[in-house]
Amino acid sequence: MTRAEIPTPALLLDLDRFERNVQKMAAHVKAAGKKLRPHAKTHKCPEIARRQVAAGAVGVCVAKVGEAEVMAAAGVRNLLITTEVVGAEKIGRLLRVLERQAETMVVVDHADNVRELGQAMARAGRVLNVLVDVEVGGRRTGIEPGEAALFLGRQVMNEPALNLRGLQGYAGHCAHVTGWESRRRASLKWMRKLMRTRALFDKHGLPVEIVSGGSSGTFDIDVELPGLTELQSGSYCVMDLDYRRIGSRAGKVYDSFEMALSVLATVVSRPGAELAIVDAGFKAFSTDKPFVPEAVEWPGLTYSWAGDEHGRLTIVDQDRAPRLGDLLEFFPPHCDPTINLYDRLYAMRGDRVEAVWEISARGRSQ
Repeated sequence: MTRAEIPTPALLLDLDRFERNVQKMAAHVKAAGKKLRPHAKTHKCPEIARRQVAAGAVGVCVAKVGEAEVMAAAGVRNLLITTEVVGAEKIGRLLRVLERQAETMVVVDHADNVRELGQAMARAGRVLNVLVDVEVGGRRTGIEPGEAALFLGRQVMNEPALNLRGLQGYAGHCAHVTGWESRRRASLKWMRKLMRTRALFDKHGLPVEIVSGGSSGTFDIDVELPGLTELQSGSYCVMDLDYRRIGSRAGKVYDSFEMALSVLATVVSRPGAELAIVDAGFKAFSTDKPFVPEAVEWPGLTYSWAGDEHGRLTIVDQDRAPRLGDLLEFFPPHCDPTINLYDRLYAMRGDRVEAVWEISARGRSQ
């Protein structure tokens, strides 16, 4: 199958760029003396997870139990569910994940959840690996750092069916700070709260075997923290326009990893000399960013939204005007929610489809 035979709109993965990204991160983490547990919420694809593990990752992170179910069923091991698993329904499903992958870990940030997990595991005759989730400025999940986290850690230790392994702290609000120096200051400021909590755990004899956090935006910053044991970076393997805009250590453009993900669309209408319409609109791209998709290697075109099914191309350079039926690729504004719109991706080697990979955890946000 070739690129010309792919039904559009379609999600494409440039394998050469993807493989370089995976190898680059693996080498970076190894050189820093850390481990990598990449976040599979980015791609939701077991085949990508397997390739990350084959390159040296210790396992993968998943956002929800639904993603864990898919990865566990596909044989991906050493899962960390990075959102708290709360309530009987979710815990029941977690127990079934543990039947496949007993080493799966969860995070906790509330005493009530510690108790319900401990009781459920005891009834099931299982022991669950747990990290205390520490709030590091994102105002999302996580208990306050310091004494509050220490107290919760002790509560985990008091539950015979729970096995405390360490800490998680995700400063996601720092990942897209523009300018590397500004991003470094922000990430180190907030992640030091996690490091101080680690020191407190260590002082009082609580396990800190795993201290997990970090993002693709701060991958070359958080490794400066000696107490961080592993990175959760996820988007690095595919990248998107948002990451490209934030600026790298070397210069104004974030060029540490390559743009490997694109959406393929067809020109389905040419209403005028300066206008073309493609079959990729709101349903083909994430729409959570204040900027739009960008044509890949096709200068002289400006994309704008034209509804659920369509995108509008303003043709600036008439010498590069697309014709009816032409196939165009676009970089997405935000990779994670864009991938979640598709059932599969086409793994490309040049213009040839080398494989079709199912995005099996697509929509599994429960």
